[in-house]
Amino acid sequence: MTTVAQLRTAASFAGGLYRERWDRWYAARFRGDQLARLSLREGRRDPYAVYEAMRAIGPMVPTRLGNWATTSYAICNQVLRSRQFGVREETGASPVRSPQEEFDLSFLSLNEPDHARLRRVAAPAFSPKMMAGYAVTIDETVGELLDAAEAKGTFDLVADLAAPLPIAVITRMMGIDGGDIPAFQRYGAALGSALDGVTSLPQARRVMEANHELDILFARLFEERERDPRDDLVSVIVAEKGDTIRPEELRPMCSLLLIAGFETTVNLIGNAARALLAHPEQWEMLRADPSLAGGAIEEVLRWDPPVQETARLSFRATEIGGVPVHVNQAVVLLLAGANRDPEVFVDPARFDITRTSGSEHLSFSSGIHYCLGAPLARLEAKVALTALTQRMPRLHQTGRVVMRPSRLIRGPLHMPVAA
Repeated sequence: MTTVAQLRTAASFAGGLYRERWDRWYAARFRGDQLARLSLREGRRDPYAVYEAMRAIGPMVPTRLGNWATTSYAICNQVLRSRQFGVREETGASPVRSPQEEFDLSFLSLNEPDHARLRRVAAPAFSPKMMAGYAVTIDETVGELLDAAEAKGTFDLVADLAAPLPIAVITRMMGIDGGDIPAFQRYGAALGSALDGVTSLPQARRVMEANHELDILFARLFEERERDPRDDLVSVIVAEKGDTIRPEELRPMCSLLLIAGFETTVNLIGNAARALLAHPEQWEMLRADPSLAGGAIEEVLRWDPPVQETARLSFRATEIGGVPVHVNQAVVLLLAGANRDPEVFVDPARFDITRTSGSEHLSFSSGIHYCLGAPLARLEAKVALTALTQRMPRLHQTGRVVMRPSRLIRGPLHMPVAA
């Protein structure tokens, strides 16, 4: 039965939610806050127009919350690599929200030395040697998924390929049994939808339910692996409990690996297919020469990355981009904007899978927080893209692409296509 206290809590949450939404809308419409524009429908539809408007203002743009935002490649790279910045205050306070996370993201939201302590446990699972082993699983999974898609004729590229591929790989890495995979996919997607903030009461309910169910599933999995260790990532993590990992850190770490292993790859594959089908000459080029797949993935990551931004807090007073940055002041790093910085990339708005550049994109971040799963995401996307162009050379859209309603994570939710 719903209590008065629960109703008051829900009302308070709803009030704060809609107040925040109003504040963003007002700041974007009447105060010219460019960062707030990214949260509006127009900004989510075409964030790159907003990034260019910000670039025209200058390298460092003030925000309504008293922080700074930048689309400068040089500044983003400098801040990401600098030990003068971190993801939370040095005092151990809550991590800086990017723009607002709803749950513990383990070492992704930690400064040194805790970040390195936890990252070292998971790092061996993403080594070059392990990548070679995963390649077999990825090839087989892509083949099976495309067999099923071909049988349908018309299919959803996200639901039938981009989403099931990474969840199959990450659950196998973690040793999650087949019967639990649909549940882990459902709960991981619910949490992933809240990476840049909860936007409605129904979503908040789904996130809370997913958190609760994952607590139960992971608790059971941890108990099983303590009793009967296997050759999987969860067994490795559980074996470090009490030594390298504190008991309360087990669940957040595994949740991070589940969400990160899913979110980046599903949106990378979706963005790659969308970009290539929108540029048929590039699709034909890749179809004729599959060796271009690696370069195509890098160009998609630069041109339309899955993760659009991150943020850092300054540990001390400094100056960046000609403006003062105070202690604990945040700098929002618009990575997707930096990837189109004309001072670094020639004709940056042009999509070109044969592009060569001396500078690497920042889509997997940089510095100590460089994405641990980057090699796996690249491998999965490369295999999927190569298979698509070779098995379905006449692939084309059959309906409207529905994009995620998110400013932080960019990618299609639904993409109807036919072979």
